[in-house]
Amino acid sequence: MIDTHAHLDALDDAPAALVRAREAGVERIITIGTTLDSCRAMLAFAEGEDGVFVSLGLHPHEAATAGSAEVEELASLLEHPKAVAVGETGLDHFRDYAPHDRQLDLFRAQADLAIGSGRPIVVHTRAAEEETLAVLTALPPGARVVLHCFSSLRLLDPALERGWYVSFAGNVTYPKATELRTAAARVPADRILAETDSPYLSPQPVRGQRNEPANVVHTLATLAGARGQDRDELERAIDANATAAFGLP
Repeated sequence: MIDTHAHLDALDDAPAALVRAREAGVERIITIGTTLDSCRAMLAFAEGEDGVFVSLGLHPHEAATAGSAEVEELASLLEHPKAVAVGETGLDHFRDYAPHDRQLDLFRAQADLAIGSGRPIVVHTRAAEEETLAVLTALPPGARVVLHCFSSLRLLDPALERGWYVSFAGNVTYPKATELRTAAARVPADRILAETDSPYLSPQPVRGQRNEPANVVHTLATLAGARGQDRDELERAIDANATAAFGLP
């Protein structure tokens, strides 16, 4: 199994969490950088860990202070062999920690970086669906887009039409998340992904505890049930999708 989005930099026992993940059958993990410091730290961590790869990005919360110089440094970090994606990047008008115009500029700059480097873009969007859609639909045909921690139902039909990857986190397991499970059932078998977003959004069986990559197996089980699909079959499909989306070995 693969966890396609985990904030290992937020786990104070990341090496031990990796051991627990492997014991649970999670063999590959894509960890996330959301600032330049975390991008550097996660690349250094991944260098010593087989099966750990990094998506490098500047989160929209950083947009108030991040500009062209930070994007240029991000471009240089993407040359690292363990760097497999750009993001998470996007727009967050829910927390609203940075001006909307600065968020948009940073998102567009990272979208250009993803296209120029031939990497997928990992997208965070909250309360900004229309603005996010405007950026993503302007990308060249065939651009690899991963909708991280999918909860923006407005984006489902465009994602299906354009062949974007749709990644579900632990919130799809929550009892009231019926719309998310219905959405998961609609995603084609070659476009669905699973993630933890750890240490956040712990799945229902461990809700209230800190999340970690081992828990992606709970999300997988819920997705299989929602889709009426054999769990092992879905696991193989998600592994294949992640390999294709992120260009993994």
